[in-house]
Amino acid sequence: MKGETVTGEGTAVKEIIEVVGEALDVAGVLVIAVGTLVASVVFGLRWVRARREPDVYRLYRQGVGRAILLGLELLVAADIIRTVAVSPTFQSVGVLAVIVVVRTFLSFSLQVELEGRLPWQPSPAGGGDVRPTHGRPAPSEG
Repeated sequence: MKGETVTGEGTAVKEIIEVVGEALDVAGVLVIAVGTLVASVVFGLRWVRARREPDVYRLYRQGVGRAILLGLELLVAADIIRTVAVSPTFQSVGVLAVIVVVRTFLSFSLQVELEGRLPWQPSPAGGGDVRPTHGRPAPSEG
């Protein structure tokens, strides 16, 4: 009887962890989808107002990139939780390692593109992002 209770509790814990992993998967996908949708709507509104402004497209890419970054972080967390929760084998840990490496590379690439610098490089004086001015003087801070 006692062994059944422990097994039952272990199964319940694994089920809870599976649900948490699935919830993080759903949250990651929703963040990417909703973030892309919001960035697209904002892009559309800005495009109607200022069609020739080169910053409109850059801001759109940044909005989509940030949504993808956050979504990828949630998806990686879900993968880690599920792999650790379900009796980890060398195969499952190996698959997890490949997934984490690919998603980390994507996150790194997106972050470099969004910030315009490598993560270990110092931020520009003033602490803001590096934004291309396309030959125009940078707007003054008010």
